[in-house]
Amino acid sequence: MSFPSLPSVPPLPPAAGRSVRTVPRSLGAHDRALFRVAADRNWPGARAVLPRLSRAADHGLLWFGAAAAMAATGSPRARRAALRGVASLALASATVNTVVKRSVRRPRPILDLVPLVRQLKHQPITTSFPSGHSASAAAFATGVALESLGWGAAVAPVAFSVAASRVYTGVHYPGDVLVGAALGVGAAFAVRGLVPTRRQLPAPGRPYTDAPALPGGEHLVVVVNEASGTAAAKAAAVREALPLAEVVECAPDDLAAALDKAALRGRALGVCGGDGTVNLAAVAAVRHGVPLAVFPGGTLNHFAYDLGIEEVQDTARALASGDAVKVDLGRFTPGPDGAAAGYFVNTFSLGVYPELVRLRERWSPRIGGWPAGVLAAYEVLRGERPLEAELSGKPHALWLLFAGNCIYQRLGPAPAHRYDLADGLLDVRVVHGGRLPGLRLLAAALAGPLSRSPVHAAQRMRHLRIARLAPDTPVAYDGEVARIEGALTVDKLPEALTVYRPPVRP
Repeated sequence: MSFPSLPSVPPLPPAAGRSVRTVPRSLGAHDRALFRVAADRNWPGARAVLPRLSRAADHGLLWFGAAAAMAATGSPRARRAALRGVASLALASATVNTVVKRSVRRPRPILDLVPLVRQLKHQPITTSFPSGHSASAAAFATGVALESLGWGAAVAPVAFSVAASRVYTGVHYPGDVLVGAALGVGAAFAVRGLVPTRRQLPAPGRPYTDAPALPGGEHLVVVVNEASGTAAAKAAAVREALPLAEVVECAPDDLAAALDKAALRGRALGVCGGDGTVNLAAVAAVRHGVPLAVFPGGTLNHFAYDLGIEEVQDTARALASGDAVKVDLGRFTPGPDGAAAGYFVNTFSLGVYPELVRLRERWSPRIGGWPAGVLAAYEVLRGERPLEAELSGKPHALWLLFAGNCIYQRLGPAPAHRYDLADGLLDVRVVHGGRLPGLRLLAAALAGPLSRSPVHAAQRMRHLRIARLAPDTPVAYDGEVARIEGALTVDKLPEALTVYRPPVRP
């Protein structure tokens, strides 16, 4: 039996075949030629700097130190930039060292070409392609720049010098460095795809409203809580940025009276302190019908950050232009200490969280806010029992009930920020009673704003009725703790507060 002959394929022309096969070889030859040029070249001033810089970048230590220094400045933008830089570095390092280096086993350059005084004392033993140091340097610098151009400009020369040091000391070819840097940049953009930068997020707050423009702080009275976080330093910054403003510093016990007086004297009320202080100021501003100007001066400053206010200058810009938005005010009825109602700008909660807040506030002056929070969480979860309450007419045992003023969205693995501060909704999350409360709370945090499971539930509501609360049940609102009993209702005052918000930069 015969088969039809298949058409013959013409052979590749000899010249073309050689060119295809010799492309990688040609690139390698050029790379080695560039390495020889770098080895022969005199680099003025580099001998005292580049080898040390190269060693300092081993295992990312240089970049971890830079991130710690940035975070220590206290600037929220610097902290975000540092965190993004470290996350980008981690992704780049994992990609290079676990995937790429094992796939392309290129030998290290021959050190005979490099002067002995430039060589590292301890030579790396991994393969040459690509440069892990260059990938980490580029990833960190790019990640920082994506969040803060200013800090990125400060870090970029150091990152470039680390990359150059790998060729200077003879441990990498120039091509290794270029590919490593490209992978580092790609890692930073991949992290940005998972966790957007602030500039990618929607403009915080709506709807826009008119407020008096107060350039220089004219006709503005700012009340400063002397006991709030960094309020003392921020008070000096307020005076510098707004020389025409009246700044009143007072003790925590005098805040309520001072805020009422300030709201009556100025065309707008200013406040500098943490979220608890902002809570008092928001209530005073609504009561007297004046707009509120917030200057972050506490530890967390959630409300200010959700408005896009991170520094005193942000609020100063809003005051100069008269840019403001309407925001909702959360309410629970009855309020604390016999008041008709209590209010919150961020969150209301009961269960384990109020006790956690109480312990954190007791310990934080001695050991700091974050360590106190961790220890308080451990202590509370170890010894507390689930809270018994009735929700919407049904009995429940629960570890936590959280009601957010507007919907908290994701910025990373857990909900952290609000894009809309006037949506008329409560972000209600319940962690049901049962064993392993720590794991239940973690599962609720990772689940997001809309979920239901045997462990937790989350949904959007306009009001919530809570009943059958035992006497002396603690509740927390904006970091403050009070005691209640019986029944209460949680709802909203839609668009009740006018607050200055900086104009969005293009």
